[in-house]
Amino acid sequence: MEQLDSKKKLKRTFVREEAYIIIRDWIVDGTLQPNQQLRDKELAEQLGVSRTPIREALLRLEDEGFVQTKPNRCTTVSPIDSNEVLHLYSIGWTLEQLAMKQAFENIEDEHLQMMETINLELKKAITEGNQLNAVECDNEFHLVFIDISPNKELKRILVNVKQKLKRVELYYFDLVEDVHFSYEEHERIIEAIKQKDLSLVLDEIEKNWRLSFARIQNHLVD
Repeated sequence: MEQLDSKKKLKRTFVREEAYIIIRDWIVDGTLQPNQQLRDKELAEQLGVSRTPIREALLRLEDEGFVQTKPNRCTTVSPIDSNEVLHLYSIGWTLEQLAMKQAFENIEDEHLQMMETINLELKKAITEGNQLNAVECDNEFHLVFIDISPNKELKRILVNVKQKLKRVELYYFDLVEDVHFSYEEHERIIEAIKQKDLSLVLDEIEKNWRLSFARIQNHLVD
């Protein structure tokens, strides 16, 4: 009997986690748009689950800033706030610089090759106008050295920050005319690593993040 109860608990946990991931991804990729109202009954029917895991997922997403509940109890997708975006970018480059400091001595030729390969894939995705692939390649490029850092908590925080920024970058992708410059900025990061100049690498990482923000800044609505 105890074993059966454990299996039921595991199944409930799995459903709750799956519901959270699916709804979060719909928000990130724009399937669910900013300010769109979220009805737990409709979401439950779409996912083929009860309303309980949907409500739990929405509470978790509210804690993470992806959704908001208004005084009248109406739950909507959070708008994209310009001030929050700036804060996220500044957190991103600061934490990535820390990750690079921790990873720098352990970056080898194979890692540089991975970064170069991913960057070429990024360039191709940008040329083809493949929004999702471009943003994912950009994240994968940075993850190469983030993964080398022994600080797993740092990686966890960065993954959460990047999920929020992925939503922003996908939302504004078509409006940004000079997004292809991110490829060149990555090239400068790679070259600085090859020169074994940590100070220059950190500077190029911050420039990449600052310029990424600048590319969408004019399109942000206060």
